[in-house]
Amino acid sequence: MNHDVIIALDFPSAQRVYEFLDLFREEKPFVKIGMELFYAEGPDIVRRIKARGHQIFLDLKLHDIPNTVKSAMRVLSKLDVDMVNLHAAGTIDMMRAALEGLTREDGTRPMLLAVTQLTSTSEERMQKELLISASMPDTVKHYARNAQAAGLDGVVCSPLEAALVKEACGPDFATVTPGIRFSDSAADDQRRVMTPERARLGGSDYIVVGRPITQAPDPVAAYRRCVREFL
Repeated sequence: MNHDVIIALDFPSAQRVYEFLDLFREEKPFVKIGMELFYAEGPDIVRRIKARGHQIFLDLKLHDIPNTVKSAMRVLSKLDVDMVNLHAAGTIDMMRAALEGLTREDGTRPMLLAVTQLTSTSEERMQKELLISASMPDTVKHYARNAQAAGLDGVVCSPLEAALVKEACGPDFATVTPGIRFSDSAADDQRRVMTPERARLGGSDYIVVGRPITQAPDPVAAYRRCVREFL
């Protein structure tokens, strides 16, 4: 299983993104394009960042009826990204349909990941507001098993549940974990967080890091620190 640090490009415009990426003169970091940037700039931002030599995680978290998600994934399959995702809560049928839509005629496709529970969601809120009565660990494990049954490559989960996912689904089932903070960073709006080093020890294959890098006084130094601590 590969391991890498993925920088979340949570910027409102292409200009801000290019200014940020231009800081990296020696590295070509793996990056995540989320809803804010994709909705602001459209698919062209994906093509331009890919042309710069970056691997891309396209984080749009699709969640709809199976046929709609299948059709959307067929469109996304034309973009040269390395990872895409959807919500595991959309059911096994939706995930299977997504996989079918994402797979190109030649059999190739990006990695497909299922989001289990957002790192901003606490167990209390999950149970009280979403009416999921199971514990957070049991919910994440169940969603991960559903994703594996649907043929997906892995899940997005908090680093606190990465080891549980590995235990439930095996070492080759990928764990992509946001909610990463340095020991001296603020948690911001995240609830289930972990340092890069603890995430590595806990079973994370990829960590997604946003503000601790993008809002750091020296983003390149922060990225390199993250790589040192994780890899």
